[in-house]
Amino acid sequence: MPVKKLNPVTPGTRFRVANTFSEVTKGTPEKSLISDKSSTGGRNNQGRRTVRYKGGGHKKRYRVIDFHRSKDGINAVVSSIEYDPNRTAYIALLTYADGEKRYIIAPQGLTVGQKVVSGKGSAPEIGNALPLAEVPLGSPIYNIELHPGQGGALVRSAGSSATMLGKEDRFAVIKMPSGEIRRILLTCKATIGASSNPDHNLQSVGKAGRNRWKGIRPRVRGVAMNPVDHPMGGGEGRATGGLPRSRNGQFAKGQKTRSPHKHSDKMIISKRNAKK
Repeated sequence: MPVKKLNPVTPGTRFRVANTFSEVTKGTPEKSLISDKSSTGGRNNQGRRTVRYKGGGHKKRYRVIDFHRSKDGINAVVSSIEYDPNRTAYIALLTYADGEKRYIIAPQGLTVGQKVVSGKGSAPEIGNALPLAEVPLGSPIYNIELHPGQGGALVRSAGSSATMLGKEDRFAVIKMPSGEIRRILLTCKATIGASSNPDHNLQSVGKAGRNRWKGIRPRVRGVAMNPVDHPMGGGEGRATGGLPRSRNGQFAKGQKTRSPHKHSDKMIISKRNAKK
């Protein structure tokens, strides 16, 4: 079972639902593929706070991920499946035939010792990256490029996958995890399969301190603030605060926030919140 319910031996474990990490095969990252990652604490280059409720947290190292899958036609063997603190999905360490090592976002079902390959003519199998023009209809895909050569930008979080619905002219018709149906150029690459760690959303942190380890500080409700600090603040006693809105006055329930003249609108066939 990918998640486990802990026994309530402490108040912090009473509501804790943890990941078993049963798919992870290695604890330490590849030294040649890590770099330093500094923490901003929500401050800009002048030291002023621009994002609230950030700060602290455990120190992290960044794992350099190959989103481009540019080593076409060269077989690679999966050396390990690893945890990455910078993303929700697991990552896989590939060792190519020429000796080079690279990290990719691991798909569900990928195992150590399995062979993967990228580029034109690759078989549509789990972990292989190929142009959308060669992806069979109905196949689950993830790590999708938005522009040719840009590297995977879409569908990268844990357990997510898109579906290839069809091909028309120069475009592939893809149904995104949100329900949106859009066109993407057939020359863009995607990886076959669904992103790993599908039970990520079943976890429960169990205590506030665990969020502090992640660098998340306590969030203050708008209705608990003064009128000078939030549109929903103030009032005598426990006031409702009126219509839910953000600190800047933007309504939270039902107001459209997408620009009506966005360039990519012509690529979207059906919006994610389209009425059925």
